[in-house]
Amino acid sequence: MPNSLLQSAKEVILTEAQAVTQLANNLDQSFVEACVLIQNCTGKVVLIGMGKSGHIGNKIAATFASTGTPAFAVHPGEAG
Repeated sequence: MPNSLLQSAKEVILTEAQAVTQLANNLDQSFVEACVLIQNCTGKVVLIGMGKSGHIGNKIAATFASTGTPAFAVHPGEAG
C-alpha cells in the first residue's frame, strides 16, 4: 500500500502541475485588463456566485479585503 499511495500522490501532483502550466499558457491581455480594472476600482469589488463558484468568490473577496482592496461576495439568490 505505501508504494501505491506514493504513486497516487505523484500522479495527482503531476496532473495539477499540468493544469497550472495550461492556465499560464491561457493568460492573455484580458487578464491584464481585469487586473487594471480591479486596481483602479474606486468602490468595492463585488463577486457573485453560487455553489462552488460562490465559495471561491468568498475566498477571493476575503483575500482582496485583507490586502487592501474593499470587496465582498453576494449569492445571486440574495442579490436585490
